[in-house]
Amino acid sequence: MKIRYDPEADILYILIKEGSIKNTVEINDDLFIEYDENDNIVGIEIWQARKNVLKN
Repeated sequence: MKIRYDPEADILYILIKEGSIKNTVEINDDLFIEYDENDNIVGIEIWQARKNVLKN
């Protein structure tokens, strides 16, 4: 697992495993789940991370 954060875009990306992305499902305006060809979770993308994850 790898975690990346882009401070300019305020996007947190959690890479669960390497591989091709078959489908991305929008859970809400700020949360996206990426799936591979076997419907396993490959990645999680969180927009507005400061508001949604890094709350003070």
